[in-house]
Amino acid sequence: MRKTKGLGIVATDAAPQAIGPYSQAVTTDGMIYTAGQIPTDPATGQVVGRSTAEQTDQVMKNLRAILEAAGSTLDNVVKTTVYLADMADFPQMNEVYAKHFGSHKPARSTVQAAALPKGVRVEIDAIALRG
Repeated sequence: MRKTKGLGIVATDAAPQAIGPYSQAVTTDGMIYTAGQIPTDPATGQVVGRSTAEQTDQVMKNLRAILEAAGSTLDNVVKTTVYLADMADFPQMNEVYAKHFGSHKPARSTVQAAALPKGVRVEIDAIALRG
């Protein structure tokens, strides 16, 4: 992690590299703000999975890697925003999401997006505490 103007910029090879002019996450004042993560393989940049369930699993793995690089875990997530290509996919996403968080239940908003990068079915961003 590097520091810029009081902000920590998170960059890890364990998660997909940014596909635009943004950081995987930024830390400030004990908080971590991740960029939206889509279901891409960190090594290849290729979309993983066809179903919303498969894609949600990869998104959660990517979020976990970024949080770990920032010195945190999914247990410290306080809020997520889930973007779905189709709200009919909510049950699939919700089941996989719940497995990754276990008994921890951060606040969450879920919205349907007109389109997502690379034609994926799901994108999730998170806000977490460091440590």
